[in-house]
Amino acid sequence: MEAKSPGFVTPKKAALTGSARKIKDNAADWHNLMQKWETYNDNAFSVANKIVNLKISTLSYEKMLVDDTVSGDENVKDKAELEKLCSELVDILGSMQQIQTKMEKLTATMKGVRDLEDYQSRGEAARPPLFHTWPTALFYETSQKMSDMYKKEISLKSTIVGEIAHTSDQDLLMVYLSCWLYQPYVDNSIKVLLESMLLETGHRPL
Repeated sequence: MEAKSPGFVTPKKAALTGSARKIKDNAADWHNLMQKWETYNDNAFSVANKIVNLKISTLSYEKMLVDDTVSGDENVKDKAELEKLCSELVDILGSMQQIQTKMEKLTATMKGVRDLEDYQSRGEAARPPLFHTWPTALFYETSQKMSDMYKKEISLKSTIVGEIAHTSDQDLLMVYLSCWLYQPYVDNSIKVLLESMLLETGHRPL
């Protein structure tokens, strides 16, 4: 088999530059951030579940202590464990807040790309799409929709973290746990929005 000459280069598509490069990179960043968010959310749910179970046990111990039917030693241990778990949950929330901040920055970048295109094409016909069919504005609008979902969700999670250790109502504790797991503000449409963006930018095959 003949060796290829040193000067042979396989033809490739031209590398993306400028606005197209930024948008494609941002789409990949969105995917990665959402994956990290889900990992943190699962870890946090596991910790929150332990907190709720421990809270219910602690409440039962306290009731028995009132009746003088059990030693307080076990209750003291549980409270120490509860503090440890709550600290873990706060730390995970902090990581999720950092992710949500990065999502807002991605959206701001998308807005900047859209605004630049609007400025450059003043008085001209609409520019052709940078990829397949999406106008540049649609990337910003999609990013904004997703960012808004996570902004509302992180606000809810912050409330849950602030309340879960101080709530004595078992039904309310279960509501907190359910809300954390099912993320009411991050609806199913976000998967379609992300996949559509990945398809448009070439991260997924058409």
